[in-house]
Amino acid sequence: MTEAELKPRRLRGHKAAATCCIASRDRPGLVATSGEDGCICWFDLRCKDVQLITDVGSEPVTSLCFKSGNEDVVYAPSGKEVKSFDVHMATSWKPLESYNYNKEEINQIACNSKSSFLACADDGGDVKIIDICQHCPYKTLRAGHSSICSSVQFIPWRPWEVITGGLDSKLVMWDFSKGRPLKILDFGLPEMNNNSGAQCYNPAFVHAIAIPDVDMLDKTDEICAVGKGDGVVNVINIESELITSRSKNSTKARKGSQSTSKDNIRAAEIEILDQNGGKRLHLDYTLGGHTAAASCVAFSLFGERGKYLISGGNDKAVKVWDCSRFLQARQSGINNDLLRRNINLNRKVNWLCTTPTESENLVVCDTSKVVKVYSIS
Repeated sequence: MTEAELKPRRLRGHKAAATCCIASRDRPGLVATSGEDGCICWFDLRCKDVQLITDVGSEPVTSLCFKSGNEDVVYAPSGKEVKSFDVHMATSWKPLESYNYNKEEINQIACNSKSSFLACADDGGDVKIIDICQHCPYKTLRAGHSSICSSVQFIPWRPWEVITGGLDSKLVMWDFSKGRPLKILDFGLPEMNNNSGAQCYNPAFVHAIAIPDVDMLDKTDEICAVGKGDGVVNVINIESELITSRSKNSTKARKGSQSTSKDNIRAAEIEILDQNGGKRLHLDYTLGGHTAAASCVAFSLFGERGKYLISGGNDKAVKVWDCSRFLQARQSGINNDLLRRNINLNRKVNWLCTTPTESENLVVCDTSKVVKVYSIS
């Protein structure tokens, strides 16, 4: 593990703190950032200055996402409303569409891989699923969270499922076609901790989640990374969690009936996973992780896609974790060689993303109005 002090490139354009950033996958070097000034700034890393500034509204723009398969279109929430913009309509910047279905302020949005649905997580704990082909609400996911829903992501290999995280310390896996939860993980429960001593005094609120793209699964497995208020980045295996949940439900349904040998074998496999902790990783301060809340997580787009998981925190640090070692760590229980790099910053991290380029491939939004770009390998 090496400590890295890197001098970043600075991107100027916002008049208030930068809140979020996304990087184009189709056009390497194109980066969009949002801010508390209600604007989106567009940068081409081949150029020095900001290329375009989109005025979204008077309220902070809390999140950004491209339309999957068409990065000319970007979605941006401001207050309770989500607007979509066409990058090429630089002269007018009139929204293509506007969706005003959430009752509370929106914290994060996500577009599914088929560009058919948009998920919007809000302060009321609800998630609105919007049909962006028909331009109408599709489902409301409610009663999963008892507090603010801070984060939402679709599961790329499960077309009707989505994962949400909240400030009630819960991670909820949903079937959004039916509007019901498939599994709820409560990180506030003592048994969800790693028994490695107190991480920090903050509760285990879920601040951010990241799910790898389908073409990253050979590096990452079918996992979800969870950045939490206690500083821990949890890595869970989505399929194992769902199988465990279904096994328990089917066991309850089979009361008084005899289970099949296949069911018994699967239940035994799950029991082994439960006993050795093989399906969950706790990337905490004992491994060189964060000493304050982990505010954001992202899988790397540069080099071998998905090889690294990158987390940023309120401890003014960015951690680069080696995903290729996660599976081995889950199986062996030896996980002290996962941290690849530590980057110390001057401010707390609001958000980060990576670009698919060999250099200038880590973009960081901290609590200032200047966006920083680092080169890591």
